[in-house]
Amino acid sequence: MTPFDRGLALDVAAFRLNLDVMLVDPPAAIVAAGGTGELYSITPTEHAEIVRAAVEVCGGRVPIIAGVGFNAAIAIDLARAAAGAGADGILAFPPYYPNADEAGLFDYYAAVASATDLGVLVYSRDWFHPGPAFVERLGTLPTLVGWKEGQADVRRLQILMGAVGDRLAWIGGAGDDMVPAYYAAGVRSFTSSVANVAPRLARALHDLAAAHDASLARVMADTIVPLYALRARRRGYEVSVMKALMEELGMRGGRVRPPLPELTEADAAALGQLAPAFRNWHGRGT
Repeated sequence: MTPFDRGLALDVAAFRLNLDVMLVDPPAAIVAAGGTGELYSITPTEHAEIVRAAVEVCGGRVPIIAGVGFNAAIAIDLARAAAGAGADGILAFPPYYPNADEAGLFDYYAAVASATDLGVLVYSRDWFHPGPAFVERLGTLPTLVGWKEGQADVRRLQILMGAVGDRLAWIGGAGDDMVPAYYAAGVRSFTSSVANVAPRLARALHDLAAAHDASLARVMADTIVPLYALRARRRGYEVSVMKALMEELGMRGGRVRPPLPELTEADAAALGQLAPAFRNWHGRGT
């Protein structure tokens, strides 16, 4: 998450403190300025500050992957600045323009992939949902290392995995609530917004799903399913709810920038009822 203060300014000090909590049970990598980190709400200068702070706080303990997007020129600039700040990888969002054909899209991803020597993960989300032939073509880009599925379309993901195989690392990216479905399909990694508030819980989801442990259903029912039901109440709540939950747990979520909405009083009260379930997983003492 990217914390903003009451005046909606970037709060780098809060960002650093929140990273310390995530490192209680370090994930395989940390995405700085990704979708949950409100990439499309920050400036290039802020992007560089966020990536630099993540690199400094993590100090090589986990890799830092920087989100980039908007258009080819800006994505290239962001990728190069992130590489200069010490990032270890790039998460390439689809371009802003949603009507490009495959030739133009290939050129966009090729430009991002060639901007640095860092490994690149393509983030399939929003309107971008290509077929296997196009993904195979993207696989010819030498720095492309992974595919993040962000549409909860396990059927399509299985088709892509069947066509492309282990040329790419496959990452479940639509949410913690999709872990059972992703892992049933053979995926063994996922991006977790819950890791921002309860890294031990995110780790447990991975461990239980990978082991086909039946207790995963109970953990999901107690925490993840009701949280994602609340997130689904309004557009933009996938970020707003998580920031509010961070505040409930004594972290620094801060505000969201427009066009994302703040929680209504009723939804904030509902989140308060849910917070104790996450507090049990939060912090060094759990």
